Amino acid sequence: MSVAGLPLIEMLKTRMHWHQARQKVIAENVANSDTPNFRPNDMAQPVFDARGRADGGSLTVARTNGAHLSLQTARAGLDEREANRFEVRPSGNAVNLEEEMLRAADNQSDFQLAASLYQKSLQLMRTAIGRR
Repeated sequence: MSVAGLPLIEMLKTRMHWHQARQKVIAENVANSDTPNFRPNDMAQPVFDARGRADGGSLTVARTNGAHLSLQTARAGLDEREANRFEVRPSGNAVNLEEEMLRAADNQSDFQLAASLYQKSLQLMRTAIGRR
């Protein structure tokens, strides 16, 4: 059996590729921090189906028990405000370097986590087949 066909391995590879692409987008945001009328970009996270395959669709909420809260009831206590955004500069540029640096740091740590899980998964499979 090929290692490439395992759902966990495929999920981790997809996640690492996404983090690489997101790092490029964050770097472009930082590079354009002085460009007039530039708006920062970000990427949507990959969504996986129950089998671990990347799924382009969104997840739906299923109410499997009558005792579960409905979506409207669950959201009633939440504050629907948008995240605080910094002012747009007079040049029209909306890049916030502090926010981009935080995104870059979070992205790096998430990539390292996925890479570590990938490495440990491969080590576990090697151990299972009797190799070190």
